[in-house]
Amino acid sequence: MTREMCRFGALMIAATFVLALAPCQVRAQDGAQIFKTNCTVCHSAEPGQSKIGPPLFGVVGRKAGTAPNYTYSGAMKDSGLTWTPDQLEIYLANPMAVVPNTKMLFVGLKNAADRKALIAYLATLK
Repeated sequence: MTREMCRFGALMIAATFVLALAPCQVRAQDGAQIFKTNCTVCHSAEPGQSKIGPPLFGVVGRKAGTAPNYTYSGAMKDSGLTWTPDQLEIYLANPMAVVPNTKMLFVGLKNAADRKALIAYLATLK
């Protein structure tokens, strides 16, 4: 093995180690795809455009059950929740456990990275 090959191999090992230790970057563009795949059947990303569910434009920071022009369940209106990133993380993992009797029949996003990416995307909808 040549000296150059040894150096290259050592550099590759070092680069792999550094990448393995680097924190995972949450990307809103990944969340946009997750939204498209999981949410757009029922929700719009446009302001004021309700579908089966309320629009999610401006959802981050909004009090649950308050988007205009949408009829929420009593359970959601009375939940007392505010959609902070932390609360969305909990809710999106298992919506029906967080707000029993909600109209939302979605079972949740089980993958934590998907939830974080989706929340990052929702935060861009302002």
